[in-house]
Amino acid sequence: MLSRPRLALSLGAAVVVLLAGCTTAPSPNIEPSVVAAHPTVPLADLTIPADPRLYVGPSTAILPNAAISSPAQPPAQQLPATVTSHDLSGDRPVTVDSTERILAMDISGSIAATVFGLGFGDSVVGRDISTTFPGATDLPVITSSAHSVNIESIIALRPTVLITDGSVGPIDVLLQLRDAGIAVVFVDTNPTIDGVGELAVQVAAALGAPNAGITLAADLTSAIDAKVAEIAAIVPPDAAPLRMLFLYLRGTSGIYYLFGEQSGADVLIRSLGGVDVAAEIGLEGMRPMTDEAMVAANPDLILVMTDGIASVGGVDALLESKPAIALTNAGQHKRFVDMADGEVLAFGPRTADVLDALARAIYAPGQ
Repeated sequence: MLSRPRLALSLGAAVVVLLAGCTTAPSPNIEPSVVAAHPTVPLADLTIPADPRLYVGPSTAILPNAAISSPAQPPAQQLPATVTSHDLSGDRPVTVDSTERILAMDISGSIAATVFGLGFGDSVVGRDISTTFPGATDLPVITSSAHSVNIESIIALRPTVLITDGSVGPIDVLLQLRDAGIAVVFVDTNPTIDGVGELAVQVAAALGAPNAGITLAADLTSAIDAKVAEIAAIVPPDAAPLRMLFLYLRGTSGIYYLFGEQSGADVLIRSLGGVDVAAEIGLEGMRPMTDEAMVAANPDLILVMTDGIASVGGVDALLESKPAIALTNAGQHKRFVDMADGEVLAFGPRTADVLDALARAIYAPGQ
């Protein structure tokens, strides 16, 4: 099995390839989905159907507040800070002398969200295309729609430290930035619940604030564990668990990918009380969708990104163009749950809120 840093780099490279050249222009003819139940209502107070598999129609998971919660003042720092950087050439020490101008980038926006969650948001000078939360959207974009790095735009921002996991690239550009004198720190990401805390610890250490990372990791882990338990309590005990599948769509480029084990989607599905059917059929990472795999999986519910379902013209257009999906239980019930691209797989400070929003869209849409 791949180690976590190499796993992040290899999965990131796979996604970069499948994203290359993709655009996600929303279709103007898509019927709106039913929005998840209002977030001020506790999950325990929702009316959950005895068998959620029988619900018909799509729904959308929406965060009530997409902003990152952060302390009023940045935490105390000890600089310079020397940390271990995990890149393809192996572990190596990197010394960070200044955090005045921070860049944080990865394929899901998780690292930037963690930097903001630690309280260093005011020092961030640019963003990757997946970093879309309030407070960051006005920053200059440093990656393309294919998640590739624009070296000129990065150098122009004069960063004093760049934190990444290697999931955006090409990797040679990142190494060139390191050779140019920028402190480039590769963190060891892991798309799991435990990985949220680990990322907080590593990012904080790179910013010279290790104690803040330990505190944030404990707070986030506690919140996520509590949310997973809260979701488990509303899953109908007498009904079979929902069989879920994550489908990545970019219709403008003809891209249809199934996300399996070690992609992050597996962790999301299990945290939502579902059965990850991609794991059942032995799918690891990201793989092109085949009709045979879709029919064999036969999910009750399909998770998608909002821009992704828009790119294929909506649920009805997808079912018409892909009869294999229409044959599944999810297809017959039009049971799709979408969530914003920059949120659904971003394991970071908003993970508990993401799980909450998805649980509402899955188990109690429209209440």
